[in-house]
Amino acid sequence: MKEKRWRILWIDNQITTVEQPNEQSEDSYREEQKYITPKPYVRFLEYEGYDVSLADTGAEGVALLKDETFHAALLNYDAAMQMDNLLACIRDVDAHIPIILLTHEDGQEVLQQASLYNVGNIFMMSENAQVKASARQLALSLDFLLEKQGVREAYTPQAYVQNFNRTRISEGEIRGRDTDSEWQAWIDTYVRLVKWDLRLDTLHNVDGLKTIHEMEKREANAAFANYIQDNYKHWLVGRASPPLSVDVVYKYVIPEIQAGKQVLFIVMDCMRLDHWLKIEPLLYPLFDIKTDYYYSIVPTATRYARNAIFSGLFPLELAERYPDLYAEPDNTHTSINRYEKQLLRLQFERHGIPLKPPLHYFKIFDVRGEMQYLHWLSVADRISLSALVVDFLDMLTHTRYEVDLLRQMIPDEAAFRTLVHAWFQHSRLYEIFRIAAERDLTVILTSDHGSIRCQNAAKISSQAELTAGLRFKEGRNISCDAEAGWILKDPEEYRLPGKAARKNYVLAKEDCYFVYDRQFNVYKEIFQGSFQHGGVSLEEMILPCIVLEPR
Repeated sequence: MKEKRWRILWIDNQITTVEQPNEQSEDSYREEQKYITPKPYVRFLEYEGYDVSLADTGAEGVALLKDETFHAALLNYDAAMQMDNLLACIRDVDAHIPIILLTHEDGQEVLQQASLYNVGNIFMMSENAQVKASARQLALSLDFLLEKQGVREAYTPQAYVQNFNRTRISEGEIRGRDTDSEWQAWIDTYVRLVKWDLRLDTLHNVDGLKTIHEMEKREANAAFANYIQDNYKHWLVGRASPPLSVDVVYKYVIPEIQAGKQVLFIVMDCMRLDHWLKIEPLLYPLFDIKTDYYYSIVPTATRYARNAIFSGLFPLELAERYPDLYAEPDNTHTSINRYEKQLLRLQFERHGIPLKPPLHYFKIFDVRGEMQYLHWLSVADRISLSALVVDFLDMLTHTRYEVDLLRQMIPDEAAFRTLVHAWFQHSRLYEIFRIAAERDLTVILTSDHGSIRCQNAAKISSQAELTAGLRFKEGRNISCDAEAGWILKDPEEYRLPGKAARKNYVLAKEDCYFVYDRQFNVYKEIFQGSFQHGGVSLEEMILPCIVLEPR
């Protein structure tokens, strides 16, 4: 017998062995033997090192659970049905003990009971001739249920190293690929890094591995910044360009409209890929989900990136073609994206696509806005296209460093992801998705830009006043360390306005943020660890665009 590891409570009303009389036919024996005896299973589990306590009634099992400590409970489903609410009684005594429900039948009722009371597994018991193999399967199920966290902690570092060696792509290797696949290689790299972020979030004793992973992300971001600096200008003249902000509506929204579908187009301001992956499981029961990716234009700021989505135009083209709709920041208007509805309507007109009924546009800033849109969506007749902008994540990102309580709640990216999941799960936005699924609306969800947690302050200077912003600035005669920032000296080459005003742009690279030399240490302390956007990083530029079709 192996060393004892776990204490198991087995509740079963068929504890005694049923013998098969010689004169009884096999068929009649099977008819009378309604239950499979647990004793062969118990003996095998004890051999495997489990300490098994037996209870032949639900009341006895609940009493044992109250008086002693057990690591898991095995429960005969038929016995559970003979005692009213046995599963509920067990959960009242121990809300977290893993439960395996033993049964000889499948059916909706078994699934309902298992889901209601957080049953870890449903195990189909086999007849006597197959008991040995079945007992091995039961032991394996118990091993997995009880040891999966420890096994995950033990073997994840090995899996990480294997994955790292197999998939790590150096900057030189990416440059060695054909041009068309370079930008896709960076998407693949970023997706891999983010999925490891989520896997490592669930582990507690792998601090060394998490440190290695953070180093890999920093190295990837440094190489990515060089890649963007070398290639972005070529994308703007059509050289092997990935989908950019200006392509989102044409590539993802318009085909759904042309297919005759009712479309809800949602832009969640400042949603990163890891945020999407945290809320995706909540939407999976409602929709068939297809996730694609695109690159934000630079600067990765709302004023530029979201206007590019709605207009289908780069900032310079927007300023030249529709000067009345190109909003510059000023003291009169607080919103620099106040013409989004007009820009989206004009984009559809340029493509010759009528919208009947007309385009509907709404922006959610607060709970009141959620309620208003929820009511409209519930009572609206047929929809051609409804565009919805949700500002919550962007407001949370900017407010975090201003409010001590939020800094305590969101000390790092893992906590940010957890908060995003909790918010969405209990938000009226989630209800909006549910109503969209009920109404058979195709939902296209995306973001205008991401954000990055800023860890390195970089000094910046200029002879003239610069615009506000920690990850990008506009102005004249800008200077900064080349390792920290990418200066765009000829903005028109990057489809940005400003040549007439002799304006330059500077974009922060990696996890840097810009601070003026005066009072450098004061502002460094204020903004250290804050989430910002506007610069060049994987987190800010590579964004998901998701098509959700109701199931």
